[in-house]
Amino acid sequence: MTESSTPAHLKTTADAYGAVADLYAELTRDAFDDFPLDRAVLAAFAEHVRTAGAGTVAELGCGPGQTTAHLRDLGLDVFGVDLSPAMIDLARRAYPDLRFEVGSMDALELADGALAGVVSWYSVIHTPPAELPRYFAEFARVLAPGGHLVVAFFEAEDGPLTEFDHKVTTAYRWPIDEMAGLARAAGFSEIGRMLREPHEGERFRRGHLLMRRG
Repeated sequence: MTESSTPAHLKTTADAYGAVADLYAELTRDAFDDFPLDRAVLAAFAEHVRTAGAGTVAELGCGPGQTTAHLRDLGLDVFGVDLSPAMIDLARRAYPDLRFEVGSMDALELADGALAGVVSWYSVIHTPPAELPRYFAEFARVLAPGGHLVVAFFEAEDGPLTEFDHKVTTAYRWPIDEMAGLARAAGFSEIGRMLREPHEGERFRRGHLLMRRG
């Protein structure tokens, strides 16, 4: 995807994260230390991938790479993709043993069925709602049958789909049933879900979905 053909919302997101890349990397370096439920979701995802026969996993929207590295430590063969070249540069420097690529999660340069797993850890939160079905369709395309997907996002807490003022750029809070419905429409079945109430310093409930491609 050339810069001239990049949709406006993707360029806005890439530029916004690029502008705060160093600060963001510093703030998220130890992202999992105080969140055992988040770690449990990723551990469950990793176990499902391994049980299904392993294979390559992509973390889409990997930022500075801390979640990709966490997945590596869980025994997965994983690489990261992010829109922001600045984030990818940081990830490569922090984790030189891992593979990181600049790319968009809605147009991956991967063959059909190439992956055993996809991780979208707060990476679809900036996607305009009307565009999100295309993202799930792309996740389904690159996953092999029986492959696994985990999605983390800001949850709407019994309210409707809502835009909010994320510190980096505009983002959305989704009802977990609506997010699960988009995944089902793309051919995924739900394995489980986890809702986590906000910790100190957080504003919103967090939603997590673990899915399997049919």
